[in-house]
Amino acid sequence: MANVVVVGSQWGDEGKGKIVDWLSERADVVVRFQGGHNAGHTLVIDGVKYKLSLLPSGVVRQDKMAVIGNGVVLDPRALADEIGRLAEQGVAVSEANLRIAENTPLILSLHQELDAIRENNSSADTRIGTTRRGIGPAYEDKVGRRAIRLMDLVNLNTLPGKIERLLVHHNAIRRGLGVEEISAQTIYDELVGVADKILPFMDKVWYLLDERRKAGDRILFEGAQGALLDIDHGTYPFVTSSNTIAGQAATGSGLGPNAINYVLGITKAYTTRVGEGPFPTELNDEIGQFLGERGHEFGTVTGRQRRCGWFDAVLVRQTCKTSGISGIALTKLDVLDGLDEIKVCVAYELDGKRIDYLPASQGQQARVKPIYETLEGWSGTTAGARTWNDLPAQAVKYVRHIEELIEAPVALLSTSPERDDTILVQDPFED
Repeated sequence: MANVVVVGSQWGDEGKGKIVDWLSERADVVVRFQGGHNAGHTLVIDGVKYKLSLLPSGVVRQDKMAVIGNGVVLDPRALADEIGRLAEQGVAVSEANLRIAENTPLILSLHQELDAIRENNSSADTRIGTTRRGIGPAYEDKVGRRAIRLMDLVNLNTLPGKIERLLVHHNAIRRGLGVEEISAQTIYDELVGVADKILPFMDKVWYLLDERRKAGDRILFEGAQGALLDIDHGTYPFVTSSNTIAGQAATGSGLGPNAINYVLGITKAYTTRVGEGPFPTELNDEIGQFLGERGHEFGTVTGRQRRCGWFDAVLVRQTCKTSGISGIALTKLDVLDGLDEIKVCVAYELDGKRIDYLPASQGQQARVKPIYETLEGWSGTTAGARTWNDLPAQAVKYVRHIEELIEAPVALLSTSPERDDTILVQDPFED
């Protein structure tokens, strides 16, 4: 039996929620391995919408184990709020179906404050466009070896020393920014106030996952955001603060790369982006507006309107390489219904030369110009299609051409937000 990693192949918002839910029905364990509550996805099950940010999608199914790995940064208050919202919808989350890695770093109020201060003090040219939820500063403390981790809440007697180490760094920054310093007692009280709420979920996740794997359970690794927001391989510096590519599933869970059998890249049939940063195929015209309105392109977490553009095969081909994508799940094909013609970016022009990749340089990324192929659109509808025969001929041609351009096959095709409106070509768990 295969273990599957699901990642976004663009800038996020590709429709991972539906696909992960669809796959979680076949899985036994669902693992979040990076990011925090800055990510968001919506599940639609039997007409009921569930909006998740931090919890793995499998948590809405009582017979599944949901796991938050060490690669995640955890805001205890956000976790409690999300569990509470699910409880109001009749979904019970307990230590029986949710486990959190003992070495998961915690997001504190000081992280969120620093995140907001930096964004507020940045000019329009230097602003990253973060969600101001403290994700970046929390990862900085992790790498700086001063983070407070979940396991640190077990022994409150050792907390003061760890807090002092943390505040040596943060209060120096706050003094430099002209912001009032934080007392150690404030942070201590904050941590004591959440300890009892989150410690029951603590576990040795690497050990737990190894045991479940040896027992023959299917494990689904759920990525957040998209590969183009990866701290190393994305459009730096307009990226998130974690690795979002598939390799992080091993590091962020402790299970190891030999446990990964299939990588599924969730890919939107056009391209969107939230926030700042380069976007070669962005459309600031009536087509871009059409895609945004038809696709309901607003962020699940922030509510921000997404920037829209034509499908960029250069970018998706590149992320297929950096994540080792085995196959893609193509989503929102129905948004393109009714267009007379559809363009696909097949290469870039950079300073008069044709290139087939996105440069790593921020300056070069800003200068690349898309080179398009124009394809015939279709007048019929793809919405709700569940077999290839239900699709207009030109829609099938569009899908097949994308496969050729990105050098990866379509494993699943999603034709609406409803989970059953899915054409299965290859079951990743049976690869």
